[in-house]
Amino acid sequence: MSISFTPLVQGLPASVPFTGPETLERRLGHPFKARLGANESAFGLSELAVQALHEHIGTEGCSWYGDPENHQLREALSRKHGIAMDNLCVDAGIDALLGLTVRLLVQAGDAVVTSLGAYPTFNYHVAGFGGHLHTVPYVEYHENPTALLEAAATHQARLVYLSNPDNPMGTSLSADAVQSMIDQLPTDCVLLLDEAYAEFMSDQQVPALNMDNPQVLRYRTFSKAYGMAGMRIGYVMGNAEVIAGFNRIRNHFAVNRLAQIAAEASLRDADMLPRVMQRVNEGRQRIYDLADELHLPWLRSSTNFVAVDLGSAARANALLQQLEQAGIFLRKPMVAPHDSFLRIGVGTEEEHALFEEEFKRLVA
Repeated sequence: MSISFTPLVQGLPASVPFTGPETLERRLGHPFKARLGANESAFGLSELAVQALHEHIGTEGCSWYGDPENHQLREALSRKHGIAMDNLCVDAGIDALLGLTVRLLVQAGDAVVTSLGAYPTFNYHVAGFGGHLHTVPYVEYHENPTALLEAAATHQARLVYLSNPDNPMGTSLSADAVQSMIDQLPTDCVLLLDEAYAEFMSDQQVPALNMDNPQVLRYRTFSKAYGMAGMRIGYVMGNAEVIAGFNRIRNHFAVNRLAQIAAEASLRDADMLPRVMQRVNEGRQRIYDLADELHLPWLRSSTNFVAVDLGSAARANALLQQLEQAGIFLRKPMVAPHDSFLRIGVGTEEEHALFEEEFKRLVA
């Protein structure tokens, strides 16, 4: 006897958006010495978060379900952003929230627009719910709001996706450029504004929040600057009526209690983000300097990684594999013309020293 999947699932590839570093370690037969490819934080949790986790690690933290309403964390986020709690939904990271968004707003056959080579997990969700994906090219390694809007209008898209700062190139658009895009959205089209790296930009570089507009959803995470990628927690901000839709379909126990505790404590740590930002700035400059020394072009980054151009996709792919063999985990864009770049994450001093030694040797 065989079990048949639905026709939609039968037509999907048996693949996932990313191959995890743990999978690569098992294939290689050894652990990575430097983990610089997943855009995680190299600098750990907030000290207040660590303290809170130690205090609650027992029965309360691990044996109890997390608050299904994420009330205390939403209350803290409400104060942070100056918006109502009804404008906030917390879930197990932006990836989970993107999946919920597609499920909420896209029917089979609906058009969705994104950039060619942009964050692949969003595309994965669109395919998984039967949406029809349309892509537009980047312009000078930046996502192109004009082309995205034109495609959204042409295809009568339900959703248009923009990450700012961008993954995988690390570039960013100005607040004015993003706001202009918002102002020109076609009727019935919703902008998914993925701001996973927003903490690495100044407030002036990020468009002002407007919770009255039902056509914009803003996604944030604790995975990057807050160092909580392994705890899976993020949030979306939007119009209260749209946010209420998330609460109709989400898994209300998806966020574990320790993640809630650590995230709320992190928001109380006023020293953490400036400290992390300083170390990321120093790390990015280190990568810029290394690329200059090796005469390799690079893109100025608004994230915690830097895209460095190796000149061709073949050379970049070969270096990626050689670095893996040497115990250095990186990732790279996979779509031309960006596939000649390697994406180098900001790591610890020890990780960067290991990477620099191997990278110089291999490039030479």
